[in-house]
Amino acid sequence: MQVLKFGGTSVGKPERMHQVAQLITKDEHSKIVVLSALSGTTNALVSIGESLAKSDKEEAKSKIQALREHYATFIEALFSTSEKAQEAQKMIDEHFEFLLITLKISFNEALNRDILAQGELMSTKLFTLYLEEIGVSAKLLPALEFMRTNEEEEPDLDLISEKLKAILVKENDATIFITQGYICKNHKGEIDNLQRGGSDYTASLVGAAINATEIQIWTDIDGMHNNDPRVVDKTFPIAELSFDEAAELAYFGAKILHPASIWPAQKMGITVRLLNTMQPEAKGTVISTATTSDDVKALAAKDGITAIKIKSSRMLLAYGFLRKVFEIFEKYKTPIDMITTSEVAVSVTIDDNTYLNKILTELEKFGTVEVDKNQTIICVVGNFVAERKGVVNNIFEALTSIPIRMISYGGSRHNISLLTDEGSKVEALKKLNTHLFDL
Repeated sequence: MQVLKFGGTSVGKPERMHQVAQLITKDEHSKIVVLSALSGTTNALVSIGESLAKSDKEEAKSKIQALREHYATFIEALFSTSEKAQEAQKMIDEHFEFLLITLKISFNEALNRDILAQGELMSTKLFTLYLEEIGVSAKLLPALEFMRTNEEEEPDLDLISEKLKAILVKENDATIFITQGYICKNHKGEIDNLQRGGSDYTASLVGAAINATEIQIWTDIDGMHNNDPRVVDKTFPIAELSFDEAAELAYFGAKILHPASIWPAQKMGITVRLLNTMQPEAKGTVISTATTSDDVKALAAKDGITAIKIKSSRMLLAYGFLRKVFEIFEKYKTPIDMITTSEVAVSVTIDDNTYLNKILTELEKFGTVEVDKNQTIICVVGNFVAERKGVVNNIFEALTSIPIRMISYGGSRHNISLLTDEGSKVEALKKLNTHLFDL
């Protein structure tokens, strides 16, 4: 069985949903199809929640009505028969009745998660009804019946596998299943989610849970590119990546793939294929346990980085110092991206400033603290990049005019990371593109 995931842009217009139907029925493979919400829906639901949180119910009502009108227009173009269009409209009305009810009850985080779940619930029901209209036999597989997170808010893969396999055994006559990305239930049994971009995560978790033959992530770009095509003119799709290389690129800014979505597939050794809904004939990118060469594969950039430098003469020969520093970040659940050390100072970077002031207050007990905001991590990824002769020289030759704040080299066999200010990012990516790829 294959797992195919289609993102919001792939189902964001009626004609694209029609195309997805063609893609999933072009062969006889059994498959689970994971859908995101229609493009723009999750943002609209977030905005509705924000209005409710500040008790502006008129604003929330206006936003609900605007979204409802969008779905009415979508339904009109999606279906060709009035019977299915009416059935779809009735279903959508039920979801919007729920959204209107939220105007009358107290807002809390649990209710907000219920609101956010509506997008995936509606898109999958609409798509299943459309498949029925065109005579395709498909079974709706509610993610809330099997997708679970544990007390640490991490997916419980063993429980997911147990529940999902039990459902599939009962539905052994079906060959196409439609399910929701992103949404789940937590250990309390409440509706929750896998955070933004979590549909990729869902697909990988589902694939691992059933030991799928392949996981396909369909988006609006033909695979993972060697550089950011939004800021660099000359880029190309990478034919093959290892799991480690793909994980580095996803974590450090490659938007095509959610960073968390690598490990479930990697754990089970399931090939992941990145494909383009708008160009289904394109080969895309294959991610697997193998890698083809020791070349530099790609560049990625991660914005919104804050660099923190702790300088203290007490560090000199003091064992346990780094542990104490790291414990502060652990206390506030703030991951560190990069780290460099010297005898009297340590510099780290973070991408979450939620608890920055509290972290700084505690770090000041150890010495002088300096903070640089609005930084960018530029990541050079490949196989054994750090061992290739001349790679580092090429990187620094390309960046002679770029201010480099930090360098992480040797910590990974697949990654060289550099920190610069956000204003230098585009120039750095373009110059690296020229020096490393002759583009």
